[in-house]
Amino acid sequence: MILAFLASAALAQAVCPAGAPGAACRAVAAVKGNQPAVAAAEFETAAAAASGPARDRALAAAGNMWIAAGQPGKAALALDRALAGSGLQAEQRGEALLDRARAAEAQNDLKLARAKVTEATGTISADPFLWYFSAALAIREGDAANAKSAIGRALSLAPNDALALFEAGHVYHFAGELERARDYWRRAAAAEPTSPTGKAAAEALALLDKPAAPK
Repeated sequence: MILAFLASAALAQAVCPAGAPGAACRAVAAVKGNQPAVAAAEFETAAAAASGPARDRALAAAGNMWIAAGQPGKAALALDRALAGSGLQAEQRGEALLDRARAAEAQNDLKLARAKVTEATGTISADPFLWYFSAALAIREGDAANAKSAIGRALSLAPNDALALFEAGHVYHFAGELERARDYWRRAAAAEPTSPTGKAAAEALALLDKPAAPK
């Protein structure tokens, strides 16, 4: 399944060896306990006590967790600090750029969000979530052509992913291609009938197929 980059899980291993005490390990515990705001604050504490790549990775993890906590302003600050350093390289930098795009989109700064997505494609073009997010962003930008191109890339990388199929339904509904929207929502509902995504796809289908009210 396509998931947003969980920097907390991947990057914590670099700043918090197994069994080590400290803020990084408290952050990991908070992630496991589904407490993203607590995790974000602990990652920032870990960053304050670190330097170089470890600092940048902890800040990137903090930014990711602030997004999960619904605080994009704090996420943007942490991610900007992480990206200003040289510690994030290759895929790590690309995923942090994608998180920065997500924070910008949540703050309604669509121009910055698009710029960060474009920059992220230089290193994580094989990540289907990048294209999923790009498609959703393109809908907000009113760009149906770009939305269809991006969701096509996502589906080429993860053809059976319910979330990508669900978003494809939105893309084609936005583009006015209702039969294709119906097909994608049907496939999303069939792929994960009991998941929140599958149920949302079934609801979208029901609304699409509901007879129009008489005038």
